[in-house]
Amino acid sequence: MILNIPNSLTLTRIAFIPLIIVMFYLPFEWARPASAWIYGLACITDWLDGYFARKLGQTTDLGAFMDPVADKLIVSVVLILLASAHPEIIIVLGACIIIGREIVISALREWMAEKDKSDAVKVSTLGKYKTFVQMFALGFLLYRDEWYGLPTHSIGIVLLVIASILTIVSMVDYMKAGWNEIEGDT
Repeated sequence: MILNIPNSLTLTRIAFIPLIIVMFYLPFEWARPASAWIYGLACITDWLDGYFARKLGQTTDLGAFMDPVADKLIVSVVLILLASAHPEIIIVLGACIIIGREIVISALREWMAEKDKSDAVKVSTLGKYKTFVQMFALGFLLYRDEWYGLPTHSIGIVLLVIASILTIVSMVDYMKAGWNEIEGDT
């Protein structure tokens, strides 16, 4: 069955993207925090779709394809929103690092799949940590305003720096794994 619970959650995450964009640009005080909460719900669907796919045995080829696409779309869109609205060097640099890494790793995975060696570049634990920190960083940066005295923007910046470092480290790990496979062929 193509439209199962995990795939529906993935499609919901994609459907949240235009809503996040609209909320982000609405001229109301509550709009930015609303975009952050919608993004937070999208992040929860990311966790839930994987959970239900495993728990209910509902993994599909469509889900295996769409889940990472949904993740890359929402992260890229949010980074572009943040960099365009707040072109601070740390936000722009973080956006470039994270989006650039996604392009490089996607290309590496595609190339390794063509060589029938995709297992060498499957998702790592470090990649999962990077994603977790990145999700919170972007959520806090979207929210931007203080939340019950919590300096969300400052926290978001610190988490974005950490996510950027983890992004670089995980990219190097993936590239090493890919390179080891390449060298093993020669």
